[in-house]
Amino acid sequence: MKRKLSLIGAGPGDPELITLKGIKALQSAQVILYDALVHPDLLNYAAAESLKIFVGKRKGFKAYTQEEIHELIVHYATHYGHVARLKGGDPFLFGRGYEEWLYAQQHGIEVEIIPGVSSAIAVPELQHIPVTLRGISESCWITTATIADGQLSNDLQLAAHSSATIVVLMGVHKLPEIVALYRHLKKADMPIAIIQNGSLPEEKIVVGYMDNILEKAAAAHIQSPAIIVIGEVVRTHLQFERDACIDEAIVSAAHAH
Repeated sequence: MKRKLSLIGAGPGDPELITLKGIKALQSAQVILYDALVHPDLLNYAAAESLKIFVGKRKGFKAYTQEEIHELIVHYATHYGHVARLKGGDPFLFGRGYEEWLYAQQHGIEVEIIPGVSSAIAVPELQHIPVTLRGISESCWITTATIADGQLSNDLQLAAHSSATIVVLMGVHKLPEIVALYRHLKKADMPIAIIQNGSLPEEKIVVGYMDNILEKAAAAHIQSPAIIVIGEVVRTHLQFERDACIDEAIVSAAHAH
């Protein structure tokens, strides 16, 4: 029996944003190991008789540790043949896909890597926010908010000094620290957007500046999963322009009195 692992990127959430190659791998797999942010409709592509096992992680909860997931991959590939590992976004962007690829390789399992549409670019794009824009942003940093010991990412602190667009994944719980960092750098007027459930019908977005985003996020009840976009490109969002007009009208009315 041929042992095979397909590492599949499921995309940012919308089930139609998975690749055709990903769908074909799901259709042929005997076992599907899927993550928390994978849309349940994607499991409909799998064969009815296939095993579908949830191995996802959320903040404060893990169905399995990463080491146990490695062992499950080897176990099911050995006993069933083709295992599809379905991961949100792209498997190699904060998805620990490389670790799973390496573990499978070390155990003599053939691995097929199927990239996915990453939320880091797609979610802002669907809100008409370009992560790069001629004359405004020449580059983009994609970072996590937290390193292994729970501290704010050093890379995020470095990125805050640049003029690049910064996309923070898995960072909503660190929003107060991110805001404090920018205020410390005298960048309280830096535009910021937070997009929850990107690409899905229940998507919501708040936009503002570092000096008011905490209040806006609280008022909108923003929670994970969400991504944070920081930089001048956020000004392109229509809501940002509308809010700016409202703020200007309030200031004008106050001066009139």
